[in-house]
Amino acid sequence: MAALRPKRWMISIGVPMVVSGCTLSTPMFSMSSTSSLANLSSSASSTARAASPRDGNLIQHGRYLVQTSGCNDCHTPGYAAAEGRVDEKLWLTGDNVGWSGPWGTTYATNLRLFMGKHSEASWLQTARSFKPRPPMPWFNVHAMSERDLRALYRYIRALGPAGEPAPAYVPPGHKTKGPSIQFPG
Repeated sequence: MAALRPKRWMISIGVPMVVSGCTLSTPMFSMSSTSSLANLSSSASSTARAASPRDGNLIQHGRYLVQTSGCNDCHTPGYAAAEGRVDEKLWLTGDNVGWSGPWGTTYATNLRLFMGKHSEASWLQTARSFKPRPPMPWFNVHAMSERDLRALYRYIRALGPAGEPAPAYVPPGHKTKGPSIQFPG
């Protein structure tokens, strides 16, 4: 296989929001990366169970989806603020920053612990039917192909369990203990 050249990309979405009483007018969600595809799944592939070459391709594809679909933006602590420069060992371990709105306050799930509770078949069923509270874009997960969902599952499982569970949901009108991002409404 020919060596792949490093690519540089950046995605920024400017969304004004209130964070702990301060309005942000700079890009809230930002990702950037400078790495080769060959390195994209090196740590994940090394921890995967005796994966076939086809499994390795799905793991690489899963890593690509995690980076480009915005999973890390919420599910990896400090990812957006660090412009995507967060060690992969911290990816998808959830975050203690709450997302507050009319629904209450939710926290990004630790996907590495969450996926550890699922078989591939149960994940596929969950991914097609779950509807968590905002701001999780569950409708985007519902729209993914079966190959994409399998790739996400295999990549996250290859990363292995890490971190702590996310804080519990806080109902509307109750005070949160840590920082939160306030949605209008």
